[in-house]
Amino acid sequence: MEPPELSNSIKKDRSQLQGLCVEMDRIWRSVAVKSHRDLWRRKVEQVAEESELLKESLDRYFLRHQKRTVEAKERAELLGRVNGESDHVLRIFDEEAQAPQSARNSARMMDEAYSTGVAILSNFSAQRERMKSAQCKTLDILNTVGLSNSVLRLTEKRNRVDTRIKYACMILTVVVVIMFWRWTH
Repeated sequence: MEPPELSNSIKKDRSQLQGLCVEMDRIWRSVAVKSHRDLWRRKVEQVAEESELLKESLDRYFLRHQKRTVEAKERAELLGRVNGESDHVLRIFDEEAQAPQSARNSARMMDEAYSTGVAILSNFSAQRERMKSAQCKTLDILNTVGLSNSVLRLTEKRNRVDTRIKYACMILTVVVVIMFWRWTH
């Protein structure tokens, strides 16, 4: 594949990846459970950041490639006028011949990022279905057991109190560690 064709292919793949990132960003917001939503938000942000880093890397590569090509042509022209063809010009062209391999590596990385995005979307869809099923089963069990709303509110209140106790213990532990550290230093 020639560099312009490879460039167009990479740009097309990157735009597809950006589209998937936008779609994943829209989908993770619809998750009902906050912990799962936070997890998927982080995953989607990570994929978006990797996509942006790949874009910047490709932009730098193409700019360097274009600059090197212009410099190599200018050098070849200058050296051709002075003493004909030289080994220096051949070495530059050898380095430029390695540029397509670098572009292929970038395309491979884009493909990996794309497949990661597809895998995340499929896992996200499967988890959503499992969560819906679990929620339905839970509500069915609660209805058959006959738990009232007041009992459910009591369990939610207990869960909130336990969470507060947990965070208070974490803060107390950090304070004790800091005090111990200051005492020893």
